[in-house]
Amino acid sequence: MADPYLSPGRFVDCDAPAVVDYARDAVAGLRDPVEQAVALFTRVRDDIWYDPFVVTEDPAAYKASTVVTSRANWCVPKAVLLTAAARAVGIPARLGFADVRNHLQTPRLRERMGGKDEFVWHGYSEMLLDGRWVKATPAFNKELCARFGVPPIDFDGRSDALLHAFTPDGSVYMTYGRDRGVHADLPLEDMLATFRAVYGPGMLQPADSGVDEFTAPG
Repeated sequence: MADPYLSPGRFVDCDAPAVVDYARDAVAGLRDPVEQAVALFTRVRDDIWYDPFVVTEDPAAYKASTVVTSRANWCVPKAVLLTAAARAVGIPARLGFADVRNHLQTPRLRERMGGKDEFVWHGYSEMLLDGRWVKATPAFNKELCARFGVPPIDFDGRSDALLHAFTPDGSVYMTYGRDRGVHADLPLEDMLATFRAVYGPGMLQPADSGVDEFTAPG
């Protein structure tokens, strides 16, 4: 029986040529799986600008082979891409999800989320490295972190790399709540159903053309 954490899925399409090429380019010259995982994490984190305003109901937008072509995206598609890229180079990987309370927001984002500050189904990747599952969230690119005055999340391939609990001045930044488990592929309909229940229809509608700290340059 095929290992589900190495096999292609509907969204984690690790066998797609665009994903394979992307992963191989990121790990070029590296043979150690830990070093490969770090390189893949950094590439996904910084190649794609974090933008929470591009949440959509379109299933095609969540396929790794689509995400790899995007200039800006949000945590779940970025985690899907990292998971697929890891599998493409032979690293067992799966998706993990948890609800997080974000204390670093913008008025524009809070309005889109119906006044809430909890992000349900925050996505990250888990990779099997040196015999243990290690969590890594490639959500926030380093330039965006600089805008908010927080350091980027770094990953060494051995310790979990999750969202910061505090900003440099000691203020609360992110707190983790409900754990929604790990999955071989993206449970899209469950995630979208929760979004509709928690945020209402606004979160899944096309975003306005406003500008805030999350807006990519250029």
